[in-house]
Amino acid sequence: MLPTREEAWALLKKYNKEPFHLRHALTVEGIMRRMAEKEGYGDEAEYWALVGLLHDIDFELYPHEHCLKCRELLAAHAVDESLIKSVASHGWGICQNDVPPEHFMEKVLFAVDELSGLIGAAALMRPSKSVQDLEVKSVKKKFKDKRFAAGCSRDVIAKGAEELGWSLDELMEKTIAAMRADEAAIDAACAAL
Repeated sequence: MLPTREEAWALLKKYNKEPFHLRHALTVEGIMRRMAEKEGYGDEAEYWALVGLLHDIDFELYPHEHCLKCRELLAAHAVDESLIKSVASHGWGICQNDVPPEHFMEKVLFAVDELSGLIGAAALMRPSKSVQDLEVKSVKKKFKDKRFAAGCSRDVIAKGAEELGWSLDELMEKTIAAMRADEAAIDAACAAL
């Protein structure tokens, strides 16, 4: 079965309590929905968003089994196998995971997951603490500084752009735009946690 958005959010919160992880899930959910709409997959936007929301369901409790444990957790709740595969695919080559991103949507998730963290960290360094006035050139500068947001893999971001056939600038521009669209709603949702 495909969970509703409310069921997916409840399921995520069953295994994730940290506001940082919940914010990241909401951010990636929004990016995925916006990317689907912008890239001609508007009829699949809710599915893309569900994958984005649930992509790190196992990370908080099982960081050493990330993208493996998610299969068990989601299957236990009778979540559709295609969604489970898509969630697991974002860890390809990063964790103990042999599920490559094949569908365009999975490649988008693979590319934006790490990048959204880098963009979020770069935004927090600005006086506004917002992506609204963040430009690609600022993100590229932070991208080149390996010490900044060191947990965000530059290799994965670059590989993600390559898998999509996009330049790094294009990936950054599209991701920033998607994050701008939902920033206020995510801030409000996180304030209510």
